[in-house]
Amino acid sequence: MGNKRCWKLVHTSGTGMLLKTLLITSVLGWAKCQESQSMTPEEKIVIRDQIIEMFDHAYGSYMKYAYPADELMPLSCRGRVRGQEPNRGDIDDSLGKFSLTLIDTLDTLVVLNKLDEFEDAVRKAVTDVRLDNDVVVSVFETNIRVLGGLLGAHVMADLLRQRGERMQWYRDELLHMAKELGHRLLPAFNTTSGLPYPKVNLRYGVLNPLSRTGTESDTCTACAGTMILEFAALSRLSGEAVFEEHARKALDVLWQRRQRGSDLVGTVINIHNEEWVRRDSGVGAGIDSYYEYLMKAYILLGDNVFLERFNIHYSAIMKYISQPPLLLNVHMHNPTVSVRSWMDSLLAFFPGLQVLRGDLKPAIETHEMLYQVTKQHKFLPEAFTTEFRVHWGQHLLRPEFAESTYYLYKATADPYYLRVGQSIVEKLNAYARVPCGFAAVQDVRTGTHEDRMDSFFLAEMFKYLYLLFSEKSQLPIDIDDYIFTTEAHLLPVSLSTTQPPCQGNNTETVPVSQEEDLFTHSCPSIETLFPNNPSFAKTIRDSYKYLTGVGRAFHPLPVREIELPLHDNGMEPVEFLKSMGISLTPLNEVMAGDTRSRKEHKGVYRVKLVAEVSHTPEEEEVVPHVVQLISPPFLGRTVLTAGPAKFGMDLTKQEHGVKGSVVKASPYTACGPIDNAVELKGHIALALRGDCMFAVKARWLQEAGAIGVIFIDHREGSNSKETPLFQMVGDGDSTEDITLPLVFLFSQEGAMLITALEEHHNVDVLLLPKERQLGHDKTEKPVGINIKLRLAEEGELEEGSSRRPTLEFVLEKQEMLLKEEEEEELRGQQQTQQQFCSEAAENDRTEPCSADSSQNANSNSGPDANP
Repeated sequence: MGNKRCWKLVHTSGTGMLLKTLLITSVLGWAKCQESQSMTPEEKIVIRDQIIEMFDHAYGSYMKYAYPADELMPLSCRGRVRGQEPNRGDIDDSLGKFSLTLIDTLDTLVVLNKLDEFEDAVRKAVTDVRLDNDVVVSVFETNIRVLGGLLGAHVMADLLRQRGERMQWYRDELLHMAKELGHRLLPAFNTTSGLPYPKVNLRYGVLNPLSRTGTESDTCTACAGTMILEFAALSRLSGEAVFEEHARKALDVLWQRRQRGSDLVGTVINIHNEEWVRRDSGVGAGIDSYYEYLMKAYILLGDNVFLERFNIHYSAIMKYISQPPLLLNVHMHNPTVSVRSWMDSLLAFFPGLQVLRGDLKPAIETHEMLYQVTKQHKFLPEAFTTEFRVHWGQHLLRPEFAESTYYLYKATADPYYLRVGQSIVEKLNAYARVPCGFAAVQDVRTGTHEDRMDSFFLAEMFKYLYLLFSEKSQLPIDIDDYIFTTEAHLLPVSLSTTQPPCQGNNTETVPVSQEEDLFTHSCPSIETLFPNNPSFAKTIRDSYKYLTGVGRAFHPLPVREIELPLHDNGMEPVEFLKSMGISLTPLNEVMAGDTRSRKEHKGVYRVKLVAEVSHTPEEEEVVPHVVQLISPPFLGRTVLTAGPAKFGMDLTKQEHGVKGSVVKASPYTACGPIDNAVELKGHIALALRGDCMFAVKARWLQEAGAIGVIFIDHREGSNSKETPLFQMVGDGDSTEDITLPLVFLFSQEGAMLITALEEHHNVDVLLLPKERQLGHDKTEKPVGINIKLRLAEEGELEEGSSRRPTLEFVLEKQEMLLKEEEEEELRGQQQTQQQFCSEAAENDRTEPCSADSSQNANSNSGPDANP
């Protein structure tokens, strides 16, 4: 089956039939009431208009306050110009002084039918944007955002020109700019392996003495494996084969270096010797778009080799990484071992990719899990634990969850996903909107903002949301004729037929045996995915609806009578149960009006459960540390709150802490050999977070002779008062070789230390736990209750066989004769449900009949090991 037809089948097949079936399905329960409420065309128009207004606010703010700068700083109401603002480490590698947000937004203007604004923006790009700046940029980010943006905009401009309505002046200027940029990125591929350098200087390349790059030895899998769509499209449109050849070569290396036993790849690879540097494997940060581009390269180019590779990887992912609804990280050589207990938000794209694959069941499961996390925390935290608590509270307005929501709606036509999209829109307006645009959230637990609005917010978020609430007939283009890049830029699937492949660009592959399934070489359809079962998607979601405990509806449990003889504990039984999270309801209140539970449970049975009560420490908490300035003129009066590390020297076991004078590391990020090692030896190093792992920095500084390290956050404005402390963690490998003490200061506290160092040059500090600084050597840890339940023989307690503190549950058997008329009960039940749904819908128009009234975020942990 041709790839264009495949895309259309995945996108639209059977949706009308499924929607009709869903609409006539009867509403019998509260949960069904919540989900089966379809969205009227009028409601969709209102939300779509709201999305357009939000886009106008964001784009208009960029053009008013920031252009021609790369990004808008929405809190400061000004543009972010690289070199004029405090350095943010590798985050700034996206900025190349090429009006990044404008380029990234061009084809979004067309999708939103803002054709006048598009033509004006293209004129600005052609006139104002320069690509030869003396700036070091990320090859990966520049490819997906700028090269992809130029290509997507060229395709749109060419289409409008061919229609004869506008853009008649256009003469492929954007394509010429894309070709120029492509040639400026090519020096990054000048390696013996074919894997690209992670950074390139737009003017001087990589190895030029003026380039300030070329010392890097490692790159992430996604960085090397996310070039094929843009580079192949550039080759097909320009006729220059060199771009596609280099992108294919990089993919070939990654494929050859996969772990043959598991068919998984690692996260970071050495670009010179092709050895894996980080061997953890998942579908999130560092790997994500590598898998995405294998599948989409097949759709765009029609080359079977990409589909075969993707299917082999996908089988491995589903075998080792996917544990529905979770997507774990495992060791590529030992994939049964999970290497961390948290997930990152970038994996939210994966359900959308699974829709393209035709594997809807795990896509629905993972998406529902992600939706429950957003209900609990308003947005997806940058990282969250497998227990759905915050691991890293930052939210950068990432679009991946909206992307998967769009794909699932197009595959199922289930109005549930329109309600999910509506919740995204309303939360963005409620919690991210500021007078000059939309601001990233520094921590979802506190709601504090960050002075940041990344270009992908305009390039992707509004595109997916607008498409979600639009009919095909309302769009200025036929969306089924295009494939989305990882930055949501539009490339025509007709490239494989209208633009012949460049000579020598067909990659050979050695056949690898694999287990094939229904969709290995064919396109999925709704009839196959939902055989005679229109409620299939809902059935899957129901298993995960209350995964995080938020939004659970009240369903009376079967009535049980409980005795609570509690010994040797100073708490009253009811209060004791409350402390365990158990609430009691009077028997007459539970029984009142609950005909169903009385009918289904015709008796109550006697079972005795004996709980042994013992005191156990609660979950480990983050122990605050301090950096205390002890040299004149501070003399201990300046104390900066710091976060600890889970590796290196344990300062809680050092009686007097660690004392030393502070020296700023060079390079400041400490991601390579230390230039000022002589000056640093015997002192406490000051290093900036970013560019590499905490453990990598620690090893370089330890090798240079430092006796301790103070890391400073590169995120502007972060501080210990508004952002919860976290413990720095290692890089997944053993960190036993790191023996020096490590602490972390947020940006504002770090600025105070740097100012002191600049003013007084010689600053001595003391690193130690905060309680030690206050004069308290020991702290009492909170005590929890550990309960073991076992069955007890009749009369066991009375005989005195157990003298330990006990909690006894007694369930008495009684016969209850219930004679209810079924028809009358059913009528009453339906009447109650209809009334409840009506009231709930009136009170909550975002999520009809939802009991989602609580927001809970209770984790102390924070940013991950990859700063």
